[in-house]
Amino acid sequence: MSSSFDTLKNAQLQDWKTRQDSAIAASPVSGEFIQETLALTKRLFIQLQRRPSTLAAGIVQPLMWLILFGALFQNVPQGLFGASQSYGQFIGAGIIVFTAFGGALNAGLPVMFDREFGFLNRLLVAPLASRFSIVIASALFISAMSLVQTAAIVVLSALLGTGLPGPGGLALMVLIVLMLTLGVTALSLGLAFALPGHIELIAVIFVTNLPLLFASTALVPLSFMPKWLQLIASLNPLSYAIEPIRYLYLHPDWSLTSTVLQAPWGDVSMGLSLGILLAFSGLALALIRPLISRRIA
Repeated sequence: MSSSFDTLKNAQLQDWKTRQDSAIAASPVSGEFIQETLALTKRLFIQLQRRPSTLAAGIVQPLMWLILFGALFQNVPQGLFGASQSYGQFIGAGIIVFTAFGGALNAGLPVMFDREFGFLNRLLVAPLASRFSIVIASALFISAMSLVQTAAIVVLSALLGTGLPGPGGLALMVLIVLMLTLGVTALSLGLAFALPGHIELIAVIFVTNLPLLFASTALVPLSFMPKWLQLIASLNPLSYAIEPIRYLYLHPDWSLTSTVLQAPWGDVSMGLSLGILLAFSGLALALIRPLISRRIA
């Protein structure tokens, strides 16, 4: 009797999942999907409201980097770092990108904690229009946090005398930060579903964080690096976010054909940098989609 009941229950559950999948395929952006995505995003902001120190630390830390590094190298001869008038002006773009990268790299931690505390299992058995709303909500939250941090750095940089890009430059800067954040957030969420626990995820974050910073053009230009490090930095996606933003600060008359980076394999234009970032985000999403589909199926 119990076996028959379990069989019937499983059949009903499978039928419900089939109807849900058909509804999602027919209408991928339904009102229910938007509603549950906004609700899950609101939950993350409520968590942030209850732990405001997280937001404060995320804003204060990059500002401290900007002030301390700018003061540490303030006596560097002018022109040593290209067209930058000061090291603070040079490093501003690097801090903007690295802050967004660090926040996106931590995007998987809330999902990992939901896994460990059992809240994710409750979401997975809930009648959601699409379980990908869990992933989209995390991406929206991290993107909003990155934009707040970027705005704080841009304002402080302007107060320190590093200048301010025009409206078009600011819009492009936001686009660059969002593309990088989307790709790194996707990889972090993939790790959150692939790794067994938060200890392993934190270990991966610690191992990859600083090496990617030093193996980019955030702190020094390519010309300061040895040949082998120049090659690595020219393959680092962070460099293709840093250099366009740095160019926006230094050249108000920018265009998509402007050369923003002289890589070992050739000159890189503004448009090519944007294309590389877009390809990076698309590749990251394509890599993690099958994994997340299996985990939340």
